[in-house]
Amino acid sequence: MALQALQSSGVAFRKILSHFPEELSLAFAYGSGVYRQVGPSSDQKNAMLDFVFTVDDPVAWHSKNLKKNWNHYSFLKVLGPKIITTIQNNYGAGVYYNPLIMCDGRLIKYGVISTNILIEDLLNWNNLYVAGRLQKPVKIIAMNENVALRSALDKNLKSAVTTAFLMLPESFSEEDLFIEIAGLSYSGDFRMVVGEDKTKVLNIVKPNIAHFRELYGNILQENPQVVYKIQQGRLEIDKSPEGQFTQLMTLPKTLQQQINHIMDPPGKNRDVEETLFQVAHDPDCGEVVRLGVKKSVVYSSLKLHKMWKGWLRKTS
Repeated sequence: MALQALQSSGVAFRKILSHFPEELSLAFAYGSGVYRQVGPSSDQKNAMLDFVFTVDDPVAWHSKNLKKNWNHYSFLKVLGPKIITTIQNNYGAGVYYNPLIMCDGRLIKYGVISTNILIEDLLNWNNLYVAGRLQKPVKIIAMNENVALRSALDKNLKSAVTTAFLMLPESFSEEDLFIEIAGLSYSGDFRMVVGEDKTKVLNIVKPNIAHFRELYGNILQENPQVVYKIQQGRLEIDKSPEGQFTQLMTLPKTLQQQINHIMDPPGKNRDVEETLFQVAHDPDCGEVVRLGVKKSVVYSSLKLHKMWKGWLRKTS
């Protein structure tokens, strides 16, 4: 039954996709309209569908989309595709959103991001916005053969696992792990303080354990630093300073820099590797990593909040 529902929803998503220019390196749907959540977002049938479209040439894509879907855009449409792309690349988190669009009888919003900017976010967690969404189960609707993008998608998942490992104790459950992973992109998010359901992460994870397991199962089984007891749904990891240092050295660059900024006293100017070695031996290693993630997300979420407030003022 669940498989049939996924297959039928896939057809519905592709029908929506047919209303847009085809030149997409990746298109995915996410959120409560795709995967069931408990709590306030549990009405899956009437939930808004959220999409992200990844494009190699945003100027060309917006130019075609303006011809097909002129009414989707705010007042910025009169400024043309180059200005829209400039705003997309330089404000918010590298994503340009068209919200509250009726398409094939469903209310949708869709974001457009450049392939290069997405790859950078997946590898380095510059914003942890689209990369954060791709750490949770999503419905991939279209993906081309871009090897660099596929590799970055895989690296993003591995980075999420490693970051969660550093914040967890030596032994924990699958659910504990998936809650940490799902919470990464919400850590420090302005919306989780003002307006959004505080139990959102639990509401995402609990009904979707099987989907998280499908997303992360191979990574966990292949990781030499974890004992994954699949039948019991339990994991054990190496919490030695050596093990933690190995994990810290593989974290995304932006997170490493945030940790270095937190731990480096003014005027000391230690290099990142020296700081990470110190953190690996610190009993509060997990809390330092958690604070680093929070600082990364706070910055991008505030930028997006300002962008959305401006959007709503201009379009209301």
